[in-house]
Amino acid sequence: MTAKKTESGSGKIQLKWVRSAICAPTKQKLVIKGLGFTRLNQVIERPDTAAIRGMVKKVPHMVEIV
Repeated sequence: MTAKKTESGSGKIQLKWVRSAICAPTKQKLVIKGLGFTRLNQVIERPDTAAIRGMVKKVPHMVEIV
C-alpha cells in the first residue's frame, strides 16, 4: 500500500498550545505531553501525519494550528 501525500509542500504542521491543562482529564493531559508541549503558548512543529492530526483532534480546545 502506498503512503498518502499531504497537500502542504513541507509536510510539517505548526501547533500552538493556547489553553492550560490544569482542569483537563488525564487523557487530554497525556495527549498534550505526547505532542511534545512543555509550556503554555509554545509553538512546535510536527510532521503532518494522520497520527498527529488525530492527537490534535482530541484536544481542539487546547491546541490551535498556526
